[in-house]
Amino acid sequence: MPAGATTGFQTAGTPLPADAGHGSKTGFWALALGSVGVVYGDIGTSPLYALKESLHAATGGGHAPTREMVFGVVSLILWALILIVTLKYVLIVMRADNDGEGGTPSLVALAQRAVGHSGGFVIAFGMVGIALFYGDAIITPAMSVLSAVEGLKLVTPAFGPYVLPISLAILIGLFVLQSRGTARVATLFGPVTAFWFTVMALGGLSHIADDPSILGAINPVHGIGFILGHGTAGLLALGAVFLAVTGAEALYADMGHFGRGPIRAAWFGLVLPALALNYLGQGAMLLAHPERAENPFFLLYPSWALLPMVLLATVATVIASQAVITGTFSITQQAMQLGLLPRMRVLRTSVTEKGQIYIPRVNWWLLVAVVFVVVLFKSSSALAAAYGIAVTGDMVITACLLFAVAWKVWRWSPALAALVIAPFLLIELVFLSANALKLLHGGWVPLTIGAALVTAMWTWRRGSALIAEEIHRRRVPLSDFTRMAETGSVLRAPGTAVFLTGSPGDTPGALLHNVKHNHVLHARNFILHVVTEDLPRVPEADRVSVKPLSDVFTCVTVRFGFMELPDLPRALAAAGFDVGGLTYFLTRRVLVASPETGMPVWQDRLYIAMARAATDASRYFRIPVDRAVEIGARIDI
Repeated sequence: MPAGATTGFQTAGTPLPADAGHGSKTGFWALALGSVGVVYGDIGTSPLYALKESLHAATGGGHAPTREMVFGVVSLILWALILIVTLKYVLIVMRADNDGEGGTPSLVALAQRAVGHSGGFVIAFGMVGIALFYGDAIITPAMSVLSAVEGLKLVTPAFGPYVLPISLAILIGLFVLQSRGTARVATLFGPVTAFWFTVMALGGLSHIADDPSILGAINPVHGIGFILGHGTAGLLALGAVFLAVTGAEALYADMGHFGRGPIRAAWFGLVLPALALNYLGQGAMLLAHPERAENPFFLLYPSWALLPMVLLATVATVIASQAVITGTFSITQQAMQLGLLPRMRVLRTSVTEKGQIYIPRVNWWLLVAVVFVVVLFKSSSALAAAYGIAVTGDMVITACLLFAVAWKVWRWSPALAALVIAPFLLIELVFLSANALKLLHGGWVPLTIGAALVTAMWTWRRGSALIAEEIHRRRVPLSDFTRMAETGSVLRAPGTAVFLTGSPGDTPGALLHNVKHNHVLHARNFILHVVTEDLPRVPEADRVSVKPLSDVFTCVTVRFGFMELPDLPRALAAAGFDVGGLTYFLTRRVLVASPETGMPVWQDRLYIAMARAATDASRYFRIPVDRAVEIGARIDI
């Protein structure tokens, strides 16, 4: 699962600190077991296809791999797990916690806070990273489920024609069930995935004796020699090798849910040993039986165990897909809070787990996209060409942002930060180049999706900034308005009105129009400004601040973190406000495309379409429908 991806399976109602696990041993190991199911589901299904596709790329398909190829590819996979996952993510990236949280949005917020909000490159990197995540989120469920169900063809070739329909049925069912939440079954994810890793380790261990010399693959000379000696075929194989580390970003993305300690313990204690044993076992079997390269993972097991293994693999891939889907909901919510996407309806699917959310629009668009790629590519081997680009690109983005954090937040010297991070960046750029060779064979899919999403996010951010500038240009300073309103002959209505504003120093448009057209001013008026902080969550004590302007007007600021669902009535009630008597006034903007603004007309129209599709402010901020009054205003963009 790519960077920025959070799964939403939390073990408590509030986020854990990054070094969680220093309490009771029971709590620590429960968190470690939970992380196995959520954090490692994606990387745990990589043995289904990583070695197979790497050797397929090395041989060009249709040929049995040579000993040199097997040693080289296994060596590359092992060192990818050591360098990228263990050294980069487990030991270095996980240090970059934002109030205990990880993932691309958290890293963006941390880097932006470090370099200042003038650092536009940070937001640009963040948008690219989030866009690449969506591309990966579409391919991961398709790739994982297809690779598991394809094992049925080894049980009997008669299942061959049914692989695609069965895969589609599983995926469609998975997305249809999203609205019900996963709280009831999430507790099973850890034990089931831990069993999956155990079975993988045993399967690999049972075959190392086929050719114990495979243990020499730990020597990186085999991998380097393979790349240097096989030209383009070596680079193509290198691109497929990267499939072994897809999901590494989840270690960082889910840090706030499980804590740094439990995630590291699960990696070193179970996941890494199981993966290494399985890949070594596959390699040893292929040294003794090169003809089994068609599907080395399932052929590790005796014929009587094939069907149970296919069923277990299918369950494991569904768990991995579930983590990616809920991660998409989480990253979408964060992107909305950071102002990169328009508001969408967000539903809670659990009364106890804050991370358990469901975004209907994202779910159905994701389903359409997943079904499209499954029907388009039809097999996991065909999909493998599209898989690596999104993940490698996302890892490159993480490395670039990490440099800014190491320099500005950790106070490393630029030379030290470059010395530590540059080797990882170089390795990932090599992987990215290798995957770019597959651009015309499927790599265009995540890049096309990513380019479309970057365009949409940039348009939304730029259009929102232009509207804010236009509103500010027309502004009436709040201090001037309050003085005129209190000394004028405007009628006073009983009750309290709340006017939402994006600029606390300016008079809200709804307030101006209410006085201008209705000639009425409420007895009490709150000018309410909602702020999204660069923190994942805002402490309740800092949630609401009040600044009285007069007996009639009061400025109220409500702060939310970028991982929180903004609930205004609840926040105000917690701060002591009598929310039962409040009437909320909002501005309904009518947008018109204009060639005279700062964006091209096509971009204006894209922004207008996104704005029309956005969830209205009253629903987004959980304002009761019978308490909301909307007043229209035309704005040319």
